[in-house]
Amino acid sequence: MLNQLLKQPSFSRDNMISLLSVKGDDTQKVLNRALEVKAATVGRNVYLRGLIELSNVCAKDCYYCGIRKANSRVHRYTLTDEEVFQAADFAWRKGFGSLVIQSGELSSPGFASHIERLLKGIHQRTNAELSVTLSCGEQPYEVFKRWHEAGAHRYLLRIETTNRALYDQIHPQNPLHAYAKRIEALEDLRKAGYQVGTGVMIGLPGQTIADLADDLIFFKSLDVDMVGMGPYIEHAETPLFEKFMLLWPAAERFRMSLLMIAGLRLLMPDINMASSTALETLDPLGRQSGLLAGANVVMPNLTPVINRINYQLYNNKPNLDKDPALSTSSLNEVIEAIGEKICYFEPGTSRHFLKRQG
Repeated sequence: MLNQLLKQPSFSRDNMISLLSVKGDDTQKVLNRALEVKAATVGRNVYLRGLIELSNVCAKDCYYCGIRKANSRVHRYTLTDEEVFQAADFAWRKGFGSLVIQSGELSSPGFASHIERLLKGIHQRTNAELSVTLSCGEQPYEVFKRWHEAGAHRYLLRIETTNRALYDQIHPQNPLHAYAKRIEALEDLRKAGYQVGTGVMIGLPGQTIADLADDLIFFKSLDVDMVGMGPYIEHAETPLFEKFMLLWPAAERFRMSLLMIAGLRLLMPDINMASSTALETLDPLGRQSGLLAGANVVMPNLTPVINRINYQLYNNKPNLDKDPALSTSSLNEVIEAIGEKICYFEPGTSRHFLKRQG
């Protein structure tokens, strides 16, 4: 039954529920099939995205996030322009081909101008040879368009869960945290010309396998170009931590995260998917496991070490003390050991996006 299901060219919601419900040895069968599909569609290629955590200043109060506005114990920081440019220079010299600029969610004229200035400066210093992804939250359409014109090629805006009731449970009930506003922003990103990315947390308190299957179907219906998702990992200084006892065990959240990556590779074979840092939090070989489940992007952290400890969305984030040069020096060896190939000096544009562009 499972072997027959895995060979299908397309998958329904019920199919996805079945795939995500497997146990024991069947888990590895799903992961192996996803790796086969990845090899046949996007290849055993891995693209590097140098991650710059620009600022942990945030206007939002999401109940799961360690840098939420109400957390007074966080030491707030914003990198200087020069720190950002130095990280971009490092990525350029090392052949990353791509950057991700991530920050807390702010929406103001000053923040819009700041990001625009950084984009223009990065492209000027690197001969426009770095592709840039932004992950800076909801913005007005005009700001999305402005940043795209300044050189942002991709945008990641995670929905976190597509179950409306669950979404409301993990966010304050006010217009700043509205589900409809999140959906509108994702639609605006497509209109503005971006390669559009989103993602979810896996293993939230009260989340079901059917919810996760619906998340995958949502990605398909939105026709996304890239996805960044991983296990929910609790942070002790958040309201959601009170539901700690309702969580799946860490090992199960890890297994389900790999199944979600595999399921999405089967459902949308030509998109880009990141093997997240959160996977590595739950398992030392998490990054490699994500790649072997169907992911094709890794994001080495280029944020200055002194600032990383203050950008903890969840507890026990790994590699907080590793210098960028040290944390990337062995990356090629680690990835080649599992049969993958790092594509240096390549932006890794989503094949799904290219196909839609014709």
